[in-house]
Amino acid sequence: MQSTVHPVWDTRNVAPGPVPAETLWYTPSAVIASWCWDLLEPYLRRNLINRGVERPGRRDVLEEFGRVWPEITATIGVQEPWAGTIRFKWLVRLASSDMEPFLADPEGWIGERFGGGKFKMNLHHGMHFVSTKNFKPEGAPKWNDAPELSLD
Repeated sequence: MQSTVHPVWDTRNVAPGPVPAETLWYTPSAVIASWCWDLLEPYLRRNLINRGVERPGRRDVLEEFGRVWPEITATIGVQEPWAGTIRFKWLVRLASSDMEPFLADPEGWIGERFGGGKFKMNLHHGMHFVSTKNFKPEGAPKWNDAPELSLD
């Protein structure tokens, strides 16, 4: 399912309360799907608190998002059988500047490139782990012959 596009959000026109799941968050420099915002926001708030902002407001959080977003990456791997157990075969690392199609339809994006399976996406800010989310697109696996991403 593709996300719906909404007008630019800033701290003056963001309504309080829950936001529909299909909403995209906009800042002057980035677009982000609300499912991904939900993964990033706790990290952004922790960063601000660690830097001495006692009660980060929406403007603080959006500014922090604008600061860290260029350094966010998403690494996607697939669960595969390995020596009687499982492991993750890492397939791709996306820079924030390349994430928009993935963020708009993650299962569709994964399924189109790698087929079906149990996938994990890890978000990082530089070397810092931010969050993880699992996806399970339907279809035949296409990832078996895909090269494994070197994480060195």
